[in-house]
Amino acid sequence: MSSAIGWLELGNHREADLELKQIQPALRAHPDVLEVRWRIYSQAKWWEACVDLANAIVKLAPDRTSGYIYRAYSLRRCKGLMSAWMSLLPAVERFPEEWLIPYNLSCYSCQLGNLDTARRWLAKAFEKGEREKLKAMALADPDLKPLEQEIRHF
Repeated sequence: MSSAIGWLELGNHREADLELKQIQPALRAHPDVLEVRWRIYSQAKWWEACVDLANAIVKLAPDRTSGYIYRAYSLRRCKGLMSAWMSLLPAVERFPEEWLIPYNLSCYSCQLGNLDTARRWLAKAFEKGEREKLKAMALADPDLKPLEQEIRHF
């Protein structure tokens, strides 16, 4: 599996896919393998297949945040922002200490034009995350461009 990850890091999802096909069939449904497969499919922009993989990760490993985040990201690409936002919202309660979930909800809210909601989610992300790293990430994120001046003062 490490070879597949290496190919992904080089931006070659086709070679990564070939490497992943070498994994024993009995291990192909393991959540770690599904996560790598999701990354391969996302590089290929196969968003509906990504939704299916993310749903499988959520089902097989409900205590991993990745499945919820991957599902929302995939839904954003194939069904739109509101689908992404709605799918990620229940993860807030399930993972109350995770900063990336409110961060992504802020991004989706901002792009939907709900700036007050975006501000609230971003504030929650800042409460939970590493402040300077999060600030740099938010300032570079095109989804949060409408809040750029406010982010500078976080």
